[in-house]
Amino acid sequence: MGQVSWTDEAVSWLRDIHDYITNDNPEAAQRAVLGILDKTQTLLRFPHRGYRYEGESERDVRILLYGHYRIAYLIGGDGDIDVLDVFHGALDVKRYLL
Repeated sequence: MGQVSWTDEAVSWLRDIHDYITNDNPEAAQRAVLGILDKTQTLLRFPHRGYRYEGESERDVRILLYGHYRIAYLIGGDGDIDVLDVFHGALDVKRYLL
């Protein structure tokens, strides 16, 4: 079975999400981050469950939804999942996924 890997940028986004929510509710911040992490683990069994991103990216980027967040990822030929970024739904993904 493959593994889920996170880019430095994705880890930074996840940390920013946590820090932003922590200002209002530390427990909710932890639940959000753990929920995102758990959701990405499901990609090991169902890698195509996210929809294909139809932007200008030359890569086969897929988007998995979790609450208000979009998790951008790639499926490796060996079954590995590379998480590229985690975005709040209000952000313009096109600015980040080229």
